[in-house]
Formats: sequence, structure tokens, C-alpha cells
Amino acid sequence: MIGPGEPRPITGSYAADDCLFLLTPLPARFVTVAEKERLIQREGRHYSEMISRESAPEERYLELFRALTMRYRERLAQEVVALAGHLARTRPAPLAIVSLARAGTPFGALLRRALTERFAVPAAHFSISIVRDRGIDENALRWLLRERRYDPASIVFVDAWTAKGVITRELKGTIVAWNRREREQLDPRLYVISDVGGSADAAATYDDYAIPSGILNATVSGLVSRTILNEEIGPGQFHGCVLYEDLAAFDHTNWFLDEITTAIAEVPCRALPASERETRAAMTADCVRRWQRDLGIADINYIKPGVAEATRVMLRRVPERLMLRDPAHPDVAHLHLLAERKRIPVAVDPQMPFNAVAFIKVCQ
Repeated sequence: MIGPGEPRPITGSYAADDCLFLLTPLPARFVTVAEKERLIQREGRHYSEMISRESAPEERYLELFRALTMRYRERLAQEVVALAGHLARTRPAPLAIVSLARAGTPFGALLRRALTERFAVPAAHFSISIVRDRGIDENALRWLLRERRYDPASIVFVDAWTAKGVITRELKGTIVAWNRREREQLDPRLYVISDVGGSADAAATYDDYAIPSGILNATVSGLVSRTILNEEIGPGQFHGCVLYEDLAAFDHTNWFLDEITTAIAEVPCRALPASERETRAAMTADCVRRWQRDLGIADINYIKPGVAEATRVMLRRVPERLMLRDPAHPDVAHLHLLAERKRIPVAVDPQMPFNAVAFIKVCQ
């Protein structure tokens, strides 16, 4: 284990060139999903303080993941190339791609490959923790700036998608506070593949589609857990994680990168689309207000719009219901499988601007 004041990167199952996680491996101390939900809702514990064990994905689920990867291989590669081209033109090299672990991690790795191989722009990729209500890992920022000595202007924050904009606001608030206190002035802009919720600064698409890596957890993210911030993290340490080495036989981390990278070399480089940020933000806010009113949901954190966020609920939380725009669409086939497994009711709303939304169950 890493002692206090001795942070150092880990790679998980990634190659070091593709990703360095600025995270501290912790002993696995798991709670069940039901117990975690009870502690969050009834005991006031923060979600980042504990973690549940991830189970191995069943073969049918992996088949759906591989099918989605093949379905969207060229599209996703084109979106990565568009974002990489934008960064190559607008940010100073060498770039430090800083992905928000874990959803952003595969895309930080793909952007690094696209920048170096397609645009000959020197770039490295680091994945760091950001926690709702608790901010970004400032020890990780200090390590990048003061140990690796990156120019602050070269640090680029990236994620896979947005939903209600909570993490975007967390990032911006954290960086504004950092810039008030610290000598290095960081750029708080967030770059994403899909700005479903209309909160990012630049995006390759605004569509809510099933980004393939969004339907898996550790087995597409270097066998690294979501991040942990509790009393086990000492002064000077990076935020924590658990390594799921027991899931190595199911790991598709590098398979996914390699499949998209092959297409990255072939697709055209197009400009980013015209911004739909304001329209998507307004639609998202309207939907959340309507669901709160119609379903009696007081806490907006129990509403998770978008295919990827709905999947996270179905995999890692206790869902109350799932709502789909088109239940026959192939992008939600995996959600049907999860709903059937957990016996979660599925409703249909063909008018909503998302392919899916999941609602967390309120503990009684």
C-alpha cells in the first residue's frame, strides 16, 4: 500500500502510455448495494465513502457490449477525432489529458491515441477523481503541476458524457476555488464526447446514444473501481479506488481501445458540431422538474437521465423504475436485460429527449 505523502500513479490493466490513474489502491471493504443505499439515504453517509463489489458481467451482457462497439465503432472514432482535432488546434502542447475517473477514462486514453497518432501532438493521459459535493482531487492536480511540471494551460479536463450537469458544476466550482488560492491558473473548461445535458464547453455530439463503454464498469476501465474518498485516504494521498483483479478474465479495456483506434486511423476529421448546449440544458431542466412534480421526487440526485446514467443506476444502485423513449431501440437492449434481472418496472415516454432515464428507489 502507498503510505501518506507518497502518491504515485497506477495503471490498472491499461498500458502506461494509455493511462496513468492518479489514485490510491485501497483494501477491498465492500458493502452490499442495499446496505450502501440505506447508509446513503438513512444514515447520511456520502456515496464516495463506500463501495459495493462489482460482479462479473454475464456473457449475454458482454455480447451486447461487443455488438454496440461494432455498431458505433466508426461513429465513436469520428467523434474522438473531432474532439482531438479541436484540442490540437486550440490548446498548447504537450497536452496533459485529464479524464474524470471512471467514465471519462476510456476516452482520455482514446484522445491521447488520436492526438499522438493522428495529429502528431505530444500528449499524456491521467485519470483523476472528482466527487460530487467534495470536489476534484487537488493532490492529483498538484502532482501534475509540481511533480510533472505541466504548463497549467496544457491541462485539459475531459469526460465521456454529461447528464444533469452536476459534475460539470463541481469541476468548475473546484477550479474557480483553486485559481483563487494557488499560483497555477487552470482552465475549467470541460470537453466531452456527448453533452446530453448541455453543460460541457465543447462536445462531439449532443445525442443520447449508447456509448459502448458506458454499459460496463471496471471491465472497460482498467479493472479500477469508481473512486473512493473516506478516512483511509491520508494527507497528501490521491483519492482511493479498489482494483478488481478478480475480473481480469472479463476485461475488455484494451479490446475496446484497440477497436476504436483502428477506426480512428480511417475516419475523416470533421469540425465539432454547432453548439446545442442551451437547448439541451433547457430540455434537461424541464424534464427533471416534470419528473420531480409528477413522481413526487424531492432529491434530483435520484433522477438519472441518459442511457449511460440509467445504466449506472441499474448496475450500481437500487432502482425504482426505468423509463425508455423507444423500448425497441437496440441502444436499450442491455437495460431490458438489467431490468428483467432486477425485476424493475419499465415505462415508456416517447416524448422525452433521452433514450432512457432511471429513478433511484427511496428507502422506506
